Amino acid sequence: MSELIKHECGIALLRLRKPPEYYFEKYGTLTWGLQKIYLMMEKQHNRGQDGAGLAGIKINAEPGTRYLFRERSDKPDSIIRIFRRIYDEVEKNTGKAERKGNSLNITGIPFICDIYLGHLRYGTYGTYSLDQVHPVSRENNWRSKTLVMAGNFNLTNVSEIFGSLVELGQNPVDFSDTVTILENIGFRLEEENDRLMNTYLTQSFSKKEASVMTGKNLDIVSILSKSSRNWDGGYVMAGMIGHGDAFVLRDPNGIRPAYCYADDEVAVVASERPVIQTVFNAGYEQVNEIPPAHAFIIRADGSVKTEKVREPGEPKKCSFERIYFSRGTDTEIYSERKKLGELLTHPVLEAVDYDLENTVFSYIPNTAESAFYGLLKGIEEYLNEYKTAQFRKLNGKADDEKYLKIISLRPRVEKIAVKDVMLRTFITKDKSRDELVGHVYDITYGTVRKGTDNLVVIDDSIVRGTTLKKSIIRILDRLGPKKIVVVSSSPQIRYPDCYGIDMAKLGDFIAFKAAVALLEDNGESEFLQVLYDRAKEEIMKPADEIKNLVKELYDRFPEGMITQKISELLRDEGVNAGIKVVYQTVESLHKACPGHTGDWYFTGIYPTPGGNKVVNQSFINYMEGKDRRAY
Repeated sequence: MSELIKHECGIALLRLRKPPEYYFEKYGTLTWGLQKIYLMMEKQHNRGQDGAGLAGIKINAEPGTRYLFRERSDKPDSIIRIFRRIYDEVEKNTGKAERKGNSLNITGIPFICDIYLGHLRYGTYGTYSLDQVHPVSRENNWRSKTLVMAGNFNLTNVSEIFGSLVELGQNPVDFSDTVTILENIGFRLEEENDRLMNTYLTQSFSKKEASVMTGKNLDIVSILSKSSRNWDGGYVMAGMIGHGDAFVLRDPNGIRPAYCYADDEVAVVASERPVIQTVFNAGYEQVNEIPPAHAFIIRADGSVKTEKVREPGEPKKCSFERIYFSRGTDTEIYSERKKLGELLTHPVLEAVDYDLENTVFSYIPNTAESAFYGLLKGIEEYLNEYKTAQFRKLNGKADDEKYLKIISLRPRVEKIAVKDVMLRTFITKDKSRDELVGHVYDITYGTVRKGTDNLVVIDDSIVRGTTLKKSIIRILDRLGPKKIVVVSSSPQIRYPDCYGIDMAKLGDFIAFKAAVALLEDNGESEFLQVLYDRAKEEIMKPADEIKNLVKELYDRFPEGMITQKISELLRDEGVNAGIKVVYQTVESLHKACPGHTGDWYFTGIYPTPGGNKVVNQSFINYMEGKDRRAY
């Protein structure tokens, strides 16, 4: 992707289902579990680079000894930092391991645990301090009331959830979504603890006995059901309870991804399937997707079950996971990304007037590479048909030179753009920024014939268009192409996301800017004021009655007209080449990624009621000049 947009976080949950001595005897190390959770986190580094955290719980720790461990960092190299600190502590205390019969006592060694919960953070809102890094904890002297959580989520109605906690008599110390959800689930966890304790105490059990039985019989499904019944958004919530239970809950529409796997040695959850396949050498069919509205629950005794927590909604899995966010090493994702490129074949050919002899094809590194291969496949299939038709016309009546010319026709492929990864770190925010942005990419000189060749470059998506305009198109123009065709493997991004992607401001989108510019061109700018007045009234309605009014703005213009205006907006002063943009259609997106139909950022059809409120509020913020997210 040419533009940096932050998105869904990554989670990693690992439960060791055997006692410590098993792993020590089999693998010759006490740190086998740590090594696995490290790999699970590192393999998801693409999902979060603003911070990382790891928490661990020793299930059989004796009273008076530490059972909960947590390490976090908000530095760019956070994974390395936290594991260095963890391993330093482990090495210092390794000598404290003791044999007791057939058992191995590891009480005195920190972070040699039975359960691990790791998190990679990509912040879409708020500060980037250590306090914002997961896992977060809510500790208690009763282990079955201690809660540790990490999540990949965004909720649209945090203020309402916060208010409900206040109505229950709580006084949360922070208004953030993370703390609100922690307190929300924590309250229901305490409630369930108290219910069971009272039940067992009335049956003449001692308090110690009642405490143990409470931990064994917590109704995790009930806790999660009561906690989440008013949540509106996309989420995967992972948690560990101090006595040893663990869970991962997925939202009813399946917006955020989660995969699970279990064998005799481990039970694990990760945000991406290939992570589990690679780290545990598991087959594709062995790694299962946690169904929407369900929780993958691991009890303290090691038993595993997937249970329904809420009623599933219409499946709306995030299509951006397939287009860009998830690693392309997943067999399905790789095929889908290639298909996205292949389905753009004919629109691209039309954009260059089918002049393949004078067209160079390339891609914007590095994540558009798979779609580029698909586009090439489509071009080659077109050429096969073209060559066959030409041979039929010649009907064996031409010389070898004409046949050779037809046979030799193939797509001209070059590596044009080279990303200078380090440069982005030093980009300033002052008036010199545009000059620096213009050098984020470099080009391969001599690959394009000046004034003769078209240059086609494919990208995953075009969000704001800033990097394209200020950097990529500028440097591509130095090669002297006749026309630059920018191809997006995703449709026009028209609406804000409110479920985890850093695309919350309507005014940032180049598609929105194009629609506003078309209003101005037609002398219809007053429509924005009319829409603004209606939007202020609309957001006062109950969430499930609110309609997306911003759709009316886009409905005024054909899609092709908006695309043409985007092409004009991307052409910066001083650029000599003609600029043309080609977008994927929503229909082709669904054809390429049939299992991930979440397309609200393209269509404005949100899977939860809160989405319509967010898009209207985002429009209001734009009209009022407020540079902030709408939820």
